[in-house]
Amino acid sequence: MTWYALQYKPAQGDRALTHLQNQEVSCFFPKVLVEKIKGGKRTQVLEPLFPGYLFVNLEQTDSMWAKLRSTRGVLRVVGFGGKPAAIGADVIEHIKQGLESVAEQGGIRPGQSVQLSEGPFEGINAIFQSYDGEVRAIVLINFMQQRQEVKVPVSAIKR
Repeated sequence: MTWYALQYKPAQGDRALTHLQNQEVSCFFPKVLVEKIKGGKRTQVLEPLFPGYLFVNLEQTDSMWAKLRSTRGVLRVVGFGGKPAAIGADVIEHIKQGLESVAEQGGIRPGQSVQLSEGPFEGINAIFQSYDGEVRAIVLINFMQQRQEVKVPVSAIKR
């Protein structure tokens, strides 16, 4: 059996996965935990590692090929020259092994340069230190020829 990529319809990855699994198709839909800032608060959201795509494991002679395009949520099979593009099992295994070590995508890391976008320090470059609760962060700024530790709203930080 070989792995193939399927493109799913916008915002229908979970739907496509569910319908494929109901048809007993072996699927792989890698997701990572991503930290986002919404409304000035940090939230963690599970998002696809490859937005728009999931992987299926099928044999070329499988009768399921005819049903793939009409499966709810599935847009198309990724291919070249009218033939599905095979993905090596080693590539899928590498992705599976690397999922645990994937760094958080959306969070700001200590030591990262940021810019303050509101408040008395608007427009000043800073170095992110840490979060201080859900809505505040600690940053370092150069003020009066010294590095000062300042607490600012998370919503005031831009990368």
